[in-house]
Amino acid sequence: MKRYEQYIRKVVPYVPGEQPHFSDMIKLNTNENPYPPTPAVQEALQSQQGECMRLYPDPTAHQLNAAIAKAYHVEEEQVFTGVGSDDVLAMIFQTFFNSDMPILFPDITYAFYPVWCSLFRIPYEILPLNEKFEIVPEEYFRPNGGIVFPNPNAPTGIALPLSDIERILQHNAESIVVIDEAYVDFGAQSALPLLEKYENLIVVQTFSKSRSMAGERIGFAIASKKLIKVLHDVKYSFNSYTMNHSAIVTGAAAVADEAYLQKITAKIVSTRENTKKVLSGLGFVFPNSKSNFLFVTHPDLDAHALFKALREEHIFVRWFDMPRIRNYLRITIGTDAQMEKLFAFLQHYLDTQKK
Repeated sequence: MKRYEQYIRKVVPYVPGEQPHFSDMIKLNTNENPYPPTPAVQEALQSQQGECMRLYPDPTAHQLNAAIAKAYHVEEEQVFTGVGSDDVLAMIFQTFFNSDMPILFPDITYAFYPVWCSLFRIPYEILPLNEKFEIVPEEYFRPNGGIVFPNPNAPTGIALPLSDIERILQHNAESIVVIDEAYVDFGAQSALPLLEKYENLIVVQTFSKSRSMAGERIGFAIASKKLIKVLHDVKYSFNSYTMNHSAIVTGAAAVADEAYLQKITAKIVSTRENTKKVLSGLGFVFPNSKSNFLFVTHPDLDAHALFKALREEHIFVRWFDMPRIRNYLRITIGTDAQMEKLFAFLQHYLDTQKK
């Protein structure tokens, strides 16, 4: 080994969901929205001129931050935006999790958390979900260097009641508590109302799911002005121009169209609830998801074998080779037509297994 190799930082990277390219595929593996963004997004793009591509974007992302602040009834100084919620969360990890004490997060959760801890050399401790895959608030009533978890959790889809989130905050007044709300618009309670009471709370959301803009990479955090200021200090020490021009203008247009957001999320929730009924009738079991996906298992089926069989038919879902959840599949809620094709395949597959 050469001397310089001793100092290379080595991490086990996060593995994103597969991005296949088949004309006939049903893509239910990365929790994207099956519907297009609000027409206001296309209008915003068409209104832009080539000159905007030649110049640097606004480093403060004022237009986008102001639109988010207006939509969520906070001040602009309480908003931080980044290139997807992954970028926002990475900035939060770098900025706030610098204690010798471990940060805390669940054992079954977003797989990027331990990756960032490894990359930034942050000590961490994983706390087990209970047998129902639920977060146990009392487990977080201990000394720590910070707390982070999704609500609804991923990949389970289970939402923690706001009262339990407040209990965690009450027992952790000396720690930063980050609630990752990537899927909150599909039926969970947001922790945003708690910001008035808890200055150590940071709420993170994304445009990738409910607003159908995964390709634009827009995430944001809302917190106290004090916490947002130090986040900006870290951002400007790293890269002033994180948000490109098209993301700023289309994001501002999207967040202003609340009616479209409610229409599309209601449509997905309706399909999700129907999917629960159909899959339950086929013998699948799953937690009560409040997200845009279901986390399913079947007592008579091997999840990995089913995953591969689906893939052969260009139906893509997510399988995790991890303890406790190897026999589960995460299935994104698609359009009604896509889900009907999934149901037909599953019925055929079950009939085949019985022979």
